[in-house]
Amino acid sequence: QALEEAQKAIQQLFGKIKDIKDKAEKSEQMVKEITRDIKQLDHAKRHLTTSITTLNHLHMLAGGVDSLEAMTRRRQYGEVANLLQGVVNVLEHFNKYMGIPQIRQLSERVKAAQSELGQQILADFEEAFPSQGTKRTGGPSNVLRDACLVANVLDPRIKQEIIKKFIKQHLSEYLVLFQENQDVAWLDKIDRRYAWIKRQLVDYEEKYGRMFPAEWCMTERIAVEFCHVTRAELSKIMRTRAKEIEVKLLLFAIQRTTNFEGLLAKRFSGCTLADGTVKKPEVPPPSTNPFLEDESGAETDEIVMEKSDTDKPKKPKVPDNPFHGIVSKCFEPHLYVYIESQDKNLGELIDRFVADFKAQGPPKPNVDEGGAVLPSCADLFVYYKKCMVQCSQLSTGEPMIALTTIFQKYLREYAWKILSGNLPKTTSSSGGLTITSLLKEKEGSEVAKFTLEELCLICSILSTAEYCLATTQQLEEKLKEKVDASLMERINLTGEMDTFSVVISNSIQLLVQDLDAACDPALTAMSKMQWQNVEHVGDQSPYVTSVILHIKQNVPIIRDNLASTRKYFTQFCIKFANSFIPKFINHLFKCKPISMVGAEQLLLDTHSLKMVLLDLPSIGSQVLRKAPASYTKIVVKGMTRAEMILKVVMAPHEPPVVFVDNYIKLLADCSTDTFQKILDMKGLKRSEQSSMLDLFRLRLPAPPPGGDSAGSLSLSAPTPEQESSRIRKLEKLIKKRL
Repeated sequence: QALEEAQKAIQQLFGKIKDIKDKAEKSEQMVKEITRDIKQLDHAKRHLTTSITTLNHLHMLAGGVDSLEAMTRRRQYGEVANLLQGVVNVLEHFNKYMGIPQIRQLSERVKAAQSELGQQILADFEEAFPSQGTKRTGGPSNVLRDACLVANVLDPRIKQEIIKKFIKQHLSEYLVLFQENQDVAWLDKIDRRYAWIKRQLVDYEEKYGRMFPAEWCMTERIAVEFCHVTRAELSKIMRTRAKEIEVKLLLFAIQRTTNFEGLLAKRFSGCTLADGTVKKPEVPPPSTNPFLEDESGAETDEIVMEKSDTDKPKKPKVPDNPFHGIVSKCFEPHLYVYIESQDKNLGELIDRFVADFKAQGPPKPNVDEGGAVLPSCADLFVYYKKCMVQCSQLSTGEPMIALTTIFQKYLREYAWKILSGNLPKTTSSSGGLTITSLLKEKEGSEVAKFTLEELCLICSILSTAEYCLATTQQLEEKLKEKVDASLMERINLTGEMDTFSVVISNSIQLLVQDLDAACDPALTAMSKMQWQNVEHVGDQSPYVTSVILHIKQNVPIIRDNLASTRKYFTQFCIKFANSFIPKFINHLFKCKPISMVGAEQLLLDTHSLKMVLLDLPSIGSQVLRKAPASYTKIVVKGMTRAEMILKVVMAPHEPPVVFVDNYIKLLADCSTDTFQKILDMKGLKRSEQSSMLDLFRLRLPAPPPGGDSAGSLSLSAPTPEQESSRIRKLEKLIKKRL
């Protein structure tokens, strides 16, 4: 029942919708009938308005064309300028009616009038400013001023022709005065060219400033054309007289030219350059004058690259110079003269540095200030900066690459002649301590091969090389900033940086060798001592005292002189530890045979050396500084191995299995050579050694599961009373020593 009711309701709804639709269609039909007449009237009104407007335009066009022709004949350019623009605008409305003969005829009359106007205006300018001869018969007039306004409306070629002819006529005198064969045409009198154009521009402003519309920028156009002509003329004369160009003359001409370009940038906007051939440089230099502003600063600048760094934030504020290179580009092919001059100057500078070093000698040792950087390297980089700034103002192209090559050459020469060439040579003869004197505890400081002055010189050369390394990296970055982006990849000073790194490495090696060699006699004395005859454990042995003495003599001097380059002092410490500790262990193996007491004494000595080596970086220093972890790790690892060797030697060789396992656990060294040396130190007979070695080889590949426990038992197992008392005594001595 509910479903039937719903269906009935839907049918009723459909019926109502159909009624509404029918009524809507009837209403629409009625509205159309009512508004039919209104629509016709609306169309009629629109067509009538269009017809009236078109007739008005036609009347204006016909009258305008007649007036235009009459005014053109009477040269009434002031009225023509306004009328012509109006006629052209009205004519645009008739573009769709060009099929009508009368309209087409009017359009052709307008074009003819425009053409006639153009020819007439050009003739008027030719009459006022004749191109033949330099004498100006005419001058500015209101007629010509109005003619320029008309030219604005005419074909742009008319305007260009007027500008071209006027500028050519204006500069005709310049070409005569500064002909190639004239004395004033050469570079030494280049100032006169720029003085002439300045006078001409002032003269133009006074006489013709109001004749041409301001938007024509005639003053700037004259200046730009003068620049193009000057560039061509200078290029021609320099090609002809290339052999006469000297570096001072070239730099003088470039300086005056860039000054003039800077003056143009202040006076003009450069809006006309888009018409010419000179494009706005992508990355113009920050200064319009390459020498006056930066040269004096560069000579006194102590920190070589600091000034450039501080300029960085200011760069965006410096206005671009659109005129940069508009004349000075002509000097670029001749910059090889400048590059050759810098090559010669730098060669003389390096020779002077060498002579000064020989005359003044090495820098005086000054512990308070640390290792002094040689003053010559700062002078070199200050000169480099001056050259770089100067050259970047002259050109950022190939000449910069040529200059970079010169820089590289003299960086290498400086590294070889001044730094490597002055490193002290190591001598083979050493008046060191003799074994006898060591054993008699006679100490002497003459073991060190290098004097205090020589040590200071090595540190000074190391500091200088580090300064050069850092500054060369900055130099490379600055050169890449200055040079054209396309040439950036060709600037690479990595080879020169590597050269300075080699100097640093050689300097550190010399310092290590010197201290190492000073300690050699003491280690030799250690290996020659009769360790089997030592009866009691005393204080540290004389050879230890000797090693400590040499360390205390050398290390504080080196540390103070390398105060400014702490990382290289750390390198020195690490290299010395890596050299001394293996040598000490090798000499330890030569101490044979060793008695139990002798081994205890050696263990005490080894511990003393370990403590001194751990303290090496800050030895003799009032400021206690923790040694670098990388260094401490090397010392602990190396000296702990030496202690373990002695502990193995002290352990009883009976039973053999326990001794072998103990060795494997303590030393973790699978080499039979090392095991053989341990047996030699213990003074075992060959027959005993042979059986021990066999046992060692058996135990190595696959030690039984109980091997480790046996080894640990050997350390904790009760030993004979005599041995335990000696170990306790040794521990007391070590505690007392600490």
